[in-house]
Amino acid sequence: MRIASGKENPLLLSSIYENETPPHLQEISNDDSLVSKTWKESKKLWQIAGPSIFSRPAMFSMTVVTQAFAGHLGDLNLAAISIATTVIISISFGFLLGMASALETLCGQAYGAKQYHMLGIYMQRSWIVLFICSFLLIPMFPTSVAEQTGIFAVWLIPFHLCLPFQFTLQRFLQSQLKTAVIAWVSGCALLVHVIVSWVFVYKLRVGLVGTAITLDFSWWLSVLGLFLYTVCGGCPLTWTGFSAQTFVGLWEFFKLSVASGVMLLLENIYYRALIIVSGYMHNTEVAVDALSICVTVFGWESMIPLGFLAATGVRVANELGAGNANGAKFAAIVSVLNSLLVGLCFLSIIIATPEKLAMIFTSSSAVITMVNELAILLALTILLNCIQPVLTGVAVGCGWQALVAFVNIGSYYIVGVPLGVFLGWLLHFDIRGIWTGMISGTVVQTVILCVITIKCEWQKEAQKARLHILDENAAQQL
Repeated sequence: MRIASGKENPLLLSSIYENETPPHLQEISNDDSLVSKTWKESKKLWQIAGPSIFSRPAMFSMTVVTQAFAGHLGDLNLAAISIATTVIISISFGFLLGMASALETLCGQAYGAKQYHMLGIYMQRSWIVLFICSFLLIPMFPTSVAEQTGIFAVWLIPFHLCLPFQFTLQRFLQSQLKTAVIAWVSGCALLVHVIVSWVFVYKLRVGLVGTAITLDFSWWLSVLGLFLYTVCGGCPLTWTGFSAQTFVGLWEFFKLSVASGVMLLLENIYYRALIIVSGYMHNTEVAVDALSICVTVFGWESMIPLGFLAATGVRVANELGAGNANGAKFAAIVSVLNSLLVGLCFLSIIIATPEKLAMIFTSSSAVITMVNELAILLALTILLNCIQPVLTGVAVGCGWQALVAFVNIGSYYIVGVPLGVFLGWLLHFDIRGIWTGMISGTVVQTVILCVITIKCEWQKEAQKARLHILDENAAQQL
């Protein structure tokens, strides 16, 4: 079978779909009430976002648990673990997580188009691409400047190599709305990790290497749980076994994955730079402590918008794959409204009780005072962070990762960072000036993504998505 030409596309596209809209997407189009439509779409959104919001902190908490138990091994070991997980792992984690978001685009669209067999093929392609890239990132681990950090980092390589499978399996299941199993596996893995860490790290004092191995074990356990669910009957329509078709179209898949990785990595390390820069300010200890508290609060709250990012990508991709342009547009609007409401709630809490938030982490009056001074900036950052990820989710659902990567480079590193340096150092506004500049970069990014989303021609995006599915089907039959 040959690839269809432009003139043939409409007829061929309609011929490969038994229904224009799959049953799980028809509810919204068949109800005339705007309130009912919004409620039903919100339920679909939270069905994906809820388990994702739970599973992200659960998996993230494994590292926190490791640090907590390792603190009893001595300050040097704690410092080594903190540096390795904060710097080295955050880079590989952010890049590979971003690469895996390519599956949200492709699996989501294929599922919406009812081409269920393609989901397993896409996941296998992602395994190959991400595993190769994870090998290329391994040299980061043994080159740490600190000896103890380097030892710990080397023994974290198995953890690093599990990420391609962890992230792809999650997105594979997420794209077909099997989110509950992700939450259950994440929760069980966290529980096992707490027990294993308590026994081996706290009681048996296995040392730095043993601590790394417990983290490796727990993450691979979660991978095993998701994999067994997938191949042992949990996904009968979408997992049809290993296929040679996995090796078809790897280059196009690689380009989309790398664009996705760059997109998310640039976001992941942007505000982390604040802590590094704060080390060069006067009154360093207080500034670093206060900023660390703010970044910690911001990081935990970010789990909610990241859940919405995942849910938005899946919902938009599902609707586009089904050829339902209006449904995709409506899903994007409802996602923004839901996330914005969450952001306003957090903004109110932070502005109303900044001292109480700081007192959770410290009793130092100087640090509490500085956190109070930074509360407005933290609240604005959180509010923006509840809009921008949803718009990024729309981009993921449409497959615009490369475009968003360029937007991020321009907004963050051409506008945000230079403006922060100008306000912080040249105008002597210190931390507040640097943070204000970086918020300005986020504002620019959010405005650009808003304009791109508003000007989106949804019918064309739906046609592109369905044409891609047609081309994939044609390639398999050649």
